[in-house]
Amino acid sequence: MASLQEIVAFLDAELRISEIPDYSGAVNGLQLENGGAVTKVAAAVDASLPVVEAAVAAGADLLVVHHGMFWQGMQPLTRAFYRKIKAAMDGGLAIYSAHLPLDVHPELGNNVLMLKALGFEVSGTFFDWKGVRLGLVAETDISRESLILKVSEVVGGSVHVCPGGPETVRKIGLVTGGAGSEVAICPKSGVDTFITGEGPHWSYPLAEELGVNLLYAGHYATETFGVKALAGRLARDFALEQVFIDRPTGL
Repeated sequence: MASLQEIVAFLDAELRISEIPDYSGAVNGLQLENGGAVTKVAAAVDASLPVVEAAVAAGADLLVVHHGMFWQGMQPLTRAFYRKIKAAMDGGLAIYSAHLPLDVHPELGNNVLMLKALGFEVSGTFFDWKGVRLGLVAETDISRESLILKVSEVVGGSVHVCPGGPETVRKIGLVTGGAGSEVAICPKSGVDTFITGEGPHWSYPLAEELGVNLLYAGHYATETFGVKALAGRLARDFALEQVFIDRPTGL
C-alpha cells in the first residue's frame, strides 16, 4: 500500500506538471482524489466512463490517464459525467491526468518511447509550442515502405499514408496524437517524413504540396506508450500492482 499524496508529489515533480504549458482542458495533475491509499494502479489513454468502470472492476484505486475528465470544459454533473464521477468515487478510484507533460518526458514520454520502439535514436527536437519542444527528430536512411511497415507493427494496426515526400527517408519528425495540422513546420526543420496520430483533412493535401511524407498512425495507438510506462514506474517504485485498460477508439 502506498500513499496517494506521496504518489502525486512524485508524479507532479517527475512530469514537471507546473512547468509545462498545456491546453486548458488538460487540467494536468490529480483530478479526483480517493481516501488516500493506493494498492493498484490502472493506466489508460482516456478517462472515459467505460474505462473508469473497468478500472474499478479491476480493483484499481488509482487511474493514470493521458486525456483527463475535463477535455470538454466545464459541464454540469449530470448524465454520463455524473455516472463517471459517481463510479469513481464509489469505487475509491483516484484519477491523475498528464497530457503534454507525458508526451515530452525524456524517458516515459509517448514520443520517445514510440521512436525507440521503431528502432531509432533521438537526434534532436522540433516544433516549438509556448517554449516547449513537442516533437522529436531521428536521422535515418530507410525506404518509405519499410518505415510504414515498422510503424504498422509498433502501433498494431494500419497506417494511413500521404506519400508526399521522398521514397528514401532521411529525417523523421514524430509527434504522437493529433498533430497532423502542424505538418507545415516540417520543411523548416528539414523533416521529410512526419509521423503522428491523426490530422484534419487538409493536412494530407498540404503534405503533398510541401513534399513531406505524412504517416497517420492513430491518435489512440500512438499514445498508449506513456501511460503504460508511467504505471510501470509507479508499480516498481511504490510496490503496486498494475493493469492497462485498453479502450481503443480506432482514431
